[in-house]
Amino acid sequence: MDRPLVVVLMGSKADLEHGQKIAEACRGYGLETVLRVGSAHKTPEHVARLLAEYEADPRPKVYITVAGRSNALSGFADGAVDAPVIACPPLSEAFGGADIFSSLRMPSGIAPAVVLEPVNAARLAAKILGLADARVREAVAGSRKRAAEKILEDDASVR
Repeated sequence: MDRPLVVVLMGSKADLEHGQKIAEACRGYGLETVLRVGSAHKTPEHVARLLAEYEADPRPKVYITVAGRSNALSGFADGAVDAPVIACPPLSEAFGGADIFSSLRMPSGIAPAVVLEPVNAARLAAKILGLADARVREAVAGSRKRAAEKILEDDASVR
């Protein structure tokens, strides 16, 4: 059986480090991950072709978009696909961090989730894909169990 797919779509190559963190975390859940670059502002036709290509793939999938400043990429992607979209914009000090609002405010009928931490965006993708894939669901449960064990170990070490 093919592994579920996470498409990490970055607005520019400047987002690569952020995208790689997402991809690495996704692989930890057993998810196949691809990294792509396309701008909703500068290359809308390219992005539309990429999305159509991945939508034609019958595997369960989630898109994670990585774009800052004016994040049109997440809304553009969500409006073009049936699969879930998670916006994971890189945090910026520019504009006092206010550019995050471009990821939060979407038009009616456009509903990407917003998760700011790359590892957590991968976790949400795994939880979504785990609804239909027992292997991914077990990987999520194992991750949750390890996190709980770490907290208990930390508690014991401070007593």
